[in-house]
Amino acid sequence: MTVTIYHNPRCSKSRQTLALIEDKGVAPTIVEYLDMPPCEATLKDLVGLLGVRPAEIVRKKEAKEEGLDVTSMSDAAVIKAMASTPRIIERPIVVSGKRAVIGRPPENVLDIL
Repeated sequence: MTVTIYHNPRCSKSRQTLALIEDKGVAPTIVEYLDMPPCEATLKDLVGLLGVRPAEIVRKKEAKEEGLDVTSMSDAAVIKAMASTPRIIERPIVVSGKRAVIGRPPENVLDIL
């Protein structure tokens, strides 16, 4: 099983999610998305796997700090904003095969492992 976590090591929920995955015997691919932001195509794929609209995986406080009102933006504009300003992306996102979840709470990942 291939598992990827879009991870922020400074985030406690992201660290807890990673630990939970590793405790299940899975060695995930770790993408520190603040250092290596996903491109627009990858973000479109993630949104599709999650089954949500792009604005639903935006951290509202961080978006506001960046001067972004994602509620008034098109899906394409939100994806472009996430690609250029990765700190607004909700974390962690965990992908396993053709399924993905947001690890808030960390136990959400158990459904796809």
